[in-house]
Amino acid sequence: MHVSGRREQITAEIRQRTGIDEQLIRQVVHAFYGRIQEDAVLAPIFDARIVDWDVHLERMCAFWSSVALMTGRYHGRPMEKHLPLPVDARHFDRWLAIFEETVRQLCNPEASEHFIDRARRIAESLELGIAGQAGVLLPKGERFLRGSTECVTATSR
Repeated sequence: MHVSGRREQITAEIRQRTGIDEQLIRQVVHAFYGRIQEDAVLAPIFDARIVDWDVHLERMCAFWSSVALMTGRYHGRPMEKHLPLPVDARHFDRWLAIFEETVRQLCNPEASEHFIDRARRIAESLELGIAGQAGVLLPKGERFLRGSTECVTATSR
């Protein structure tokens, strides 16, 4: 089977199993970032970097389409964009809490778990990359806190 045919098959299977489609992704992305823009911890980080929210939301819809449905719509480099951000474990925990609350409110349980699993993997990967950029090698189960001389043992996720 050709790569595009296999991708379409995987996407169809995920849609069938979870009920996730492009419309639901759009609802999740817009609701989630609406909450982010009002969050005392995360809004300042986004506000300092996002010039055009419409463009950002479209990019995030493509990203989540690729992540959740394996559509291949997103062609960016998320790690590169996140490395210079002044964030650590506390920010990722807050991001995940808002994301999980959003998908649990908008999605059926299968879709929620599918989104949450991927969001947790993304957060872990980005946190590891940001820690590495800061010269910190995180051992398994440790979290990155800026300004700390030691890593913190994972208590969430």
